[in-house]
Amino acid sequence: MSLFSECSKAELRRIAALTNEIEVPAGTVLIRKGDPGRECFVIVEGSAKATIPGKKSRTMRAGECFGELALLDSAPRSATVTAETDMRLVVLSSREFWAVMDENPRVRRNVLAAVAERIRDAERVQATH
Repeated sequence: MSLFSECSKAELRRIAALTNEIEVPAGTVLIRKGDPGRECFVIVEGSAKATIPGKKSRTMRAGECFGELALLDSAPRSATVTAETDMRLVVLSSREFWAVMDENPRVRRNVLAAVAERIRDAERVQATH
């Protein structure tokens, strides 16, 4: 997960301890565009399709995550994500995320660095178009 890419193994274990694993059948809407974001998901097994009206849909597979920006601000979701197959997911809620951020300044710094990198990447993409 890009937000935690700079965290140590111990920090990642602490974050993982706060997650829940769920299984969902194919066809389940995992997040809906416009709904408030309260958690993020990491795909363990299966695939999901992200759809944004007016844009090409995108298939996500094991190892990918979605919804992570909702951990930061609970803003409305920017896409609808639907399970294409039966799936197994790891879920991290914003409440658990902020508990880790509050208790560990190093994790907070790493997450902020990852967010800054994402902003820089988005600016680079916009500059080339």
